[in-house]
Amino acid sequence: MSSRTTPFDDLDRKIITALMANARTSFAEIGAAIGLSSTAVKRRVDRLRETGVITGFTATVQPSALGWRTEAYVEVYCEGAAPPRRLAEVVRNHPEITAAMTVTGGADALLHVRATDVDHFEEVLERIRQEPFIRKTISVMVLSHLLPESPEAGATHPAPGGASDVR
Repeated sequence: MSSRTTPFDDLDRKIITALMANARTSFAEIGAAIGLSSTAVKRRVDRLRETGVITGFTATVQPSALGWRTEAYVEVYCEGAAPPRRLAEVVRNHPEITAAMTVTGGADALLHVRATDVDHFEEVLERIRQEPFIRKTISVMVLSHLLPESPEAGATHPAPGGASDVR
């Protein structure tokens, strides 16, 4: 990421909103929606990428299409102070962990885990618990998504307030 400060205005926000809703939206479509030429949109996107505001483009995939039908959040409690760097090393060894973060409160970290079924989830949980510095875990299984358009649910369509409302 570049260390220089660049202006970030309402047009940049609208461009980012459009790209977050659908990264395949053309510069011409975005420009038409926000009142810029496609060339001006491209210049802004290039600047946003160069300065590290936009870090990449990705595809959103329905987890169930990949066989990930079980989902849970796992609170991780460590013995002593486990540095975030060490926790990051551990979670990278488990492809079922789709998100991980250190948190405030009683737990040291929160993991988002996807598995094929409950047996698979239990196996993942046992692997996590084998780490010598992990004291305990508390798991919460996801039953349903109340916001099915959210990225956590594997949404493939923009949420209300997304790029479709920019137009």
